[in-house]
Amino acid sequence: MIKSLVSNDLWEALAPLLPRERPKPKGGRPRCDDRLVLAGIIFVLRSGIPWEMLPREVGCSGMSCGPQAARLAGSRRLDQAPSRAP
Repeated sequence: MIKSLVSNDLWEALAPLLPRERPKPKGGRPRCDDRLVLAGIIFVLRSGIPWEMLPREVGCSGMSCGPQAARLAGSRRLDQAPSRAP
């Protein structure tokens, strides 16, 4: 079910618009995979659940996915996305 949330066509259209991960000179935990974050965003938007209730099957916790979604929204990069998803 989760894999079907982000089709290959949708991923190919949106992946170039996503911000690159910034270098972490002090180390730290790597962020979740962007495709999993996108699946989490779609799941939360479709279901209306809070980030904290994001199921583990998505592959990214709500506590990790939520802040990445906020950074993505703040970057306004998805404003360049096609108005109709493939």
